[in-house]
Amino acid sequence: MDNRMNILDIWVDCVNMQQALSQVESYVVKGKRPYVVLASNPEKNFSVPNDPLLYETFKQADLLIPDGIGVVEAAKILYGVKLSRVPGVELMQNICAMAAQQGYRIFVFGASEEVSRMACEKLQRIYSGLNIVGRVNGYLGNDEMPGLVREINDSKAQILFLALGSPKQEKWLSDHVAELTTVRVCQGIGGTLDTIAGTVRRAPQLWRQLNLEWLYRLLAEPKRIMRQKLLPIFAVRVLATKFRTAF
Repeated sequence: MDNRMNILDIWVDCVNMQQALSQVESYVVKGKRPYVVLASNPEKNFSVPNDPLLYETFKQADLLIPDGIGVVEAAKILYGVKLSRVPGVELMQNICAMAAQQGYRIFVFGASEEVSRMACEKLQRIYSGLNIVGRVNGYLGNDEMPGLVREINDSKAQILFLALGSPKQEKWLSDHVAELTTVRVCQGIGGTLDTIAGTVRRAPQLWRQLNLEWLYRLLAEPKRIMRQKLLPIFAVRVLATKFRTAF
């Protein structure tokens, strides 16, 4: 996109939720190929640059949403740009609402069989008329991928949600996105299906409004400390970059 910003070793697009949703709709209506939507957050700064394939897939993504508060604050510090968070879980649900209204066909790939089933059933209850034309759990072998691609194409799905987690979902896109014939939007949604199914609880609204969702998740899942410890390192790197460019 034209308004893409470099945040240390990754990128983020300067979009709010409505702009991101409008862009997705444009891809579905006017697109001639699959367009990739990925989430940008501080953790990606420590994983993406270390894998050339992942780095290139991330760099070539059509839409990089400001999913993490760290990226939002970094954009403000480095560029003076005020972004609002576009959480991937909320964008995915807004896409479902739009798809239900417009009749777009959706395919869901990833998560466990139980979580996939529960999440899809719940989405169809929430968004009346939502047309989920296929779903497959994320426990397939590499030898089963050609059959999966055929199933997606035969379903004539226009939107594909990949709930494989990072970097698995990005690598799947690198290997297979060019084989998709009818899909126009591919969104990597990580653990979103677990949140929708209720197997993982999302932070209450107040915590989200205070930009403390990361802290809520850490308190709920202490094992995330190994991932969350990257946040202060990211903050120091952002401030150091700002300091260097100021002089």
